[in-house]
Amino acid sequence: MSDTNKNVSDYDLAHEECRVIADILMCIGDKWTVMVVGALAKGSRRYNEILKSVPSVSQRMLTLTLKNLERDGLVSRTQYPTIPPRVEYTLTKRGQTLVVPLHSLWLWAQQNRAALDESRREFDQLHKAQGKW
Repeated sequence: MSDTNKNVSDYDLAHEECRVIADILMCIGDKWTVMVVGALAKGSRRYNEILKSVPSVSQRMLTLTLKNLERDGLVSRTQYPTIPPRVEYTLTKRGQTLVVPLHSLWLWAQQNRAALDESRREFDQLHKAQGKW
């Protein structure tokens, strides 16, 4: 079958694959996930250490983020039998593979922040002047 005549089942497979990839990207691209992975890239951390190193995150959001990362196999949670109980979070091997790509995105955002801000200002001014915004 030629490339121009795709089988419907091929389209369904491609569509499903895109949905799955989009779901994964939505999870790892969440701002709290990026920040928590960044905090854990430096090594194991206790909950309060992560909370202090991730600006503006609420306890609820940090708890949800850590649970989701643990569910996805990106973070491991170790509870030590001490009094009071001590819990540490660590990136798994899979989680560690996210550090370099997320760091690259962080650098890109830093390098392009001023240009993006300028583009947004220009766009907004143009569209406000045209009554479209």
